[in-house]
Parts: sequence; structure tokens; C-alpha cells
Amino acid sequence: MPLNYQYRAYPNTKQKLQLNDWLRICRYWYNKQLGDRFDWDQHNRTSINSCPLICSIPILRDNPSYYSQKKQLPVSKEDLIKVSYSGELLDFTSVPSQTLQDVSKRVELAFSRFIEGDYKGNRSGKPRFKNAARYRTIKIEGQAITVERVEQEWLFLSFAKLKGWVKVRLHRPLPNGFTLKNALLTNKVDGWYITICLEDPNVPTFTPEQIIPTWDNTLGLDAVLHEDDYLATSENTKLPSLKSFRKSEKRLALVSNRKSTKKKGSKQRRKLILREGREYQRIARARKDHAFKTAHALVRIGKKVIVHEDLNLLALSKRNKVKKDEDGKYLPNGQSAKSGLNKSWNDAAFGQFFTILEYIAEKAGTRIIAVKPAYTSQLLAYRDEFIFTDSNIRKYWDEKESLWVDRDVNASINVKRVGLGLFPTIKRRKGNPVVGDSTTNSTSKEVLATLRNVPEAYTVFGTPNRCR
Repeated sequence: MPLNYQYRAYPNTKQKLQLNDWLRICRYWYNKQLGDRFDWDQHNRTSINSCPLICSIPILRDNPSYYSQKKQLPVSKEDLIKVSYSGELLDFTSVPSQTLQDVSKRVELAFSRFIEGDYKGNRSGKPRFKNAARYRTIKIEGQAITVERVEQEWLFLSFAKLKGWVKVRLHRPLPNGFTLKNALLTNKVDGWYITICLEDPNVPTFTPEQIIPTWDNTLGLDAVLHEDDYLATSENTKLPSLKSFRKSEKRLALVSNRKSTKKKGSKQRRKLILREGREYQRIARARKDHAFKTAHALVRIGKKVIVHEDLNLLALSKRNKVKKDEDGKYLPNGQSAKSGLNKSWNDAAFGQFFTILEYIAEKAGTRIIAVKPAYTSQLLAYRDEFIFTDSNIRKYWDEKESLWVDRDVNASINVKRVGLGLFPTIKRRKGNPVVGDSTTNSTSKEVLATLRNVPEAYTVFGTPNRCR
């Protein structure tokens, strides 16, 4: 199974200068290939909605591809390349050849996602030219890496065409008998980091299709995003949120305001830019640490299948449509209130969390299923009634069952039912949702037993989370 381990690297001053030169060359090679593709597209295609009556016929040439652009590397290595706008000289022979080939692959991937889309058919935006802040990672294949020495807390690596050994701090040990595939060197705000991709033969390849979901081995998750709650589980438990950006918002705004008052290019402004970058890095690290700890807490419950919502995060954090009257004046559209909700969705980072949860669950042998959450937060889990029609209804008192039903826990149970194929079909008649085929009676006893049984809240981040 392929695994990724990220460590802090400590190159010396000469190695830092050489790595910065590698980044500069790779960035130039990336922008040159991207510009070549844009130039071909501009001179060899015409918009379908307009066509000029008189136009010059350019010299016809093949569409630039990964292989055709990669063939230009031997020619680029024959002599130094002079950058037209800066006059600096770039030596392509100082960079490992496979690293430059990977740059061509990145251009091909960015353009294919823009033209054709990914495997789901979702197209990305138009690729942008990279500056120093946007191009910070280079890939080095395993053939160009040699493990010189492994100590208790340090790892010494040597890279092709890089002088000396690079010290790497081992904050956690590497598995025994691993095979080094490649490494990613990233220049972050506080220094260099290396991500080692290796193959661990001790971890078997996981096949999720072999696990059949049942009521007892399945856990449902509902994204809450209400007050201090982050997730609700079908085990009648809630997990707390972190809100790392909300907690650091004032401190970040103070640094940004101070930076805006300084003259561009000054020493004080550069210092504040680095400080602002460290603030953003601290927020991102706290959010990622929270995601890993939450994922581990969910996997340790012992369920073999975890069902979560397949959220459309782009639509949830999208701006409201503009409203105008007959005279063209703008009308209130609720965007001021929606902007705070958008910030909360971005701060929660559910997309990153579900990706980390899938990675952790795969190593633990747990299957992850993403389902559509339509009507799961409105329908009562043990009776086909639409109760939570308003988002302000957080709890419901059932007189017949003498039971308080929490909205989020009820939604997580419905998500679990969707994953098991036990959720009723919902149809709309005259704009109102109506329950069609239903199998709620087959699971009503289990749902009521779950809602009545309040287990002890398991500990997350060192503090017990009380059930609501």
C-alpha cells in the first residue's frame, strides 16, 4: 500500500540556494509550456459565436502535447537559456531530468482538466501562470534518491545533482522494509519539507467491495456546522468543531492591516508578509490536525462501514444571486448573512476532512460510502413524517414515544439508512415532498433503541464531548 510521510528537512545554505534555483527553472519551464499551449489555441482555433471575415493563416503545427513538449528538453540542455524579461541565465542541466519531465506532466494534467475534465467529468478553471508563491514543490523520483544513513531521530538523504547530504528530522519512524517511490520537496513559509512516498509491503491492499454494510457494522455521519458541533454520528454522539480561522481572525486582520500600511518592496513589508504567511500556516495546521484526530476517533469506534454526506461544497459556499427591481436598482438578497455562513463552511473544511477520513479508514480496513443527503435532515428516522422543516428546529419532543429527538443525530441515522438502501423514496407533488415506497418499519425499533440509549461520550482532543 502506498503511504506518504512528511518530515521537516534541514538543507544547508548552499543546498537551499541550489534548491531555489531548481524551483526557478521548473517554474520557468512550466510557464513556457503553458504559454506555448495558449499560443497554439489562440492561433489555431476560432470562437463558435464569431468568426473574422479577414484573417491571416498561421503556420500550421501540431497541437502541443506531453510527449512533444518533453522532447524539447534535450535541446534546452545544450546551452544556457536567457530569460527575456529579466536577463538571467538558466542551466537546465543542473536539475534532474525526471524532475523536468514531471513539470511537463503537471502542465498536461492542468490542461486536460481544463479541456476534458477529471474522471467525474468536472472541469477545472483555466490554468494560470505560476509565480514564486504558487510554484513551491518539485518532485524527485526514487532512482535519484539514496538513503545514506538512518539514525534514531535523523535521516540523511542524498539527491542526484545536489551537493552533500540533506538532514531530515524523523518525528516518527519509517516502516521496516519499505520501498522508496519518490519524494516531494516543498518550500513553505518556515522552511523546507519533504514528503516521502513509499510502498509498505506490510499493509495489504484494501478492497472495500468485500465489506457488506449491515445495520450493526455501519456508522452514519452528518455534517452539523451549528455552534460548537462539527459532526453527529448515528451512535447518538456529537463531535466538537475547532473553528481555527474564527479564533485567529482578529490576529490575522491586525497583521494584514499593518502590512497594507507599509511601502511595497520595503523590508518591513516583507517581514509582515512572512508573519502573515505563518499565521495562515498555523490556521491550516490546526485544521489539519483536528481532521486527523477526528478521523482517528471515528475509526476507533470499530465500525466496518462509515457513511457520510456527499456535500456540494462549491454550491454551499456560493454567493447569492443578485436581485434588481424594474429600475435596475439592487435589492437586498441576504448576502451579508450568507457571507458569514460561507466563511464557516470554508473554515470547517469538510472536503479535506472526508479525504483524510478515507485515507485513515483505508489503512484501518474500513469502507467509506458517500451518499446524497436529500431530505435526510427533515424526515423523522423512525416514522415517515417531515418534522424538521425549519433549520431553527434543533430538537423535537415526541409525545407518543416520550422521547427528545435531536435534529443532527436524526439526520446521521437517516444518512446511515441511505447507505444501507433503507431510506424511503421522496416525490414532490404540487411542490410538497411526499413519502413514496418506505421500509421505515423494518428499522424503527433499532432507531428508537439508538435514540433512547445515550452512550458515554468518547474523548476527542483530551476533553469529553457531551451528548446533546
